[in-house]
Amino acid sequence: CAISCTGHGELFMRSVVAYDISCLMEYKGLSLKEACEIVVMEKLVKINGEGGLVAVDNKGNIEMPFNSEGMYRASLDIQGNTTVSIYK
Repeated sequence: CAISCTGHGELFMRSVVAYDISCLMEYKGLSLKEACEIVVMEKLVKINGEGGLVAVDNKGNIEMPFNSEGMYRASLDIQGNTTVSIYK
C-alpha cells in the first residue's frame, strides 16, 4: 500500500502510522479500511495524536480517515470517480 500522512508529525512518526497499517494488512489480513481505522481512530487517539492520511492498496481501494475536525483531501479512483472533501 501507499500512505501519505498529515497531522502531529512527531506523534505520527513515534507511532509508525504507515508501517502499522501495512503490517496489519500483511500479517493480520485486515483490509485497508480496517487497518486505517484501528491506527488513526484508536492508536493515535490514545496518545492525543491528531491528523489523518490518504492510503491506497494494491487493488486501488482508497481510504482517507482522519481524527481531526477536518482534513483537506482528494482522490481519483480507478473508475475515474473524484472525491474532494474537507469535513466528514
